[in-house]
Amino acid sequence: MTRLAICPGSFDPITYGHLDIIERGARIFDHVIIVVFNNQSKSPLFSVEERFKLIKQSTEHLENVSVDSSGELLIDYATQKNAQAVLRGLRAVSDFEYEMQITSMNRKLNENIETLFMMTNNQYSFLSSSIVKEVAKYKANVSDLVPKPVEEALNKKF
Repeated sequence: MTRLAICPGSFDPITYGHLDIIERGARIFDHVIIVVFNNQSKSPLFSVEERFKLIKQSTEHLENVSVDSSGELLIDYATQKNAQAVLRGLRAVSDFEYEMQITSMNRKLNENIETLFMMTNNQYSFLSSSIVKEVAKYKANVSDLVPKPVEEALNKKF
């Protein structure tokens, strides 16, 4: 049986913090599917299609990672793909409260899919897509925060 994990998020845009979690997850699982979800409570800078492309370019070095997008519930998507786990990154204790609520609901909906939390590397503990967009808007250098394709896409947007 293939050990499959779903790594969900809005990834607007993908950062080195996200990649840290994805790369480490790819060492644990046989296959990781990064799934772009369109969070209705956020106003994205990049379209789902743009995010999909940027993630694909940023993860092409990972043979056991693929990219998808979905508009359905995460747990329904994971069930359809026969995933064993949902892979989530944590930066700080404040992330845990939010993630715990989501995990509890997912567990209620399907108790067979586990959620695996990974602490991001300390060098990325401050990093979020929101903060990257904010500093990029002011033309600050983001090359050490995001992969090259994302840096170029941010420069075009701003």
